[in-house]
Amino acid sequence: MTTVTQMKCACESCLCIVDVSKAVQAEEQYYCSEGCANGHADNTKGCGHTGCNCHSS
Repeated sequence: MTTVTQMKCACESCLCIVDVSKAVQAEEQYYCSEGCANGHADNTKGCGHTGCNCHSS
């Protein structure tokens, strides 16, 4: 049996890979940041991680 320890952030426009043990979990999905987890409410631009253009447009 294989255990998943990393996966892509559940935010569609995000490119980040998250460690599931440290990820922000919302609605049974894993996210790299609070901004991604809350659907970028209040016009939060993106995750802010270097090299990721999450919600930059």
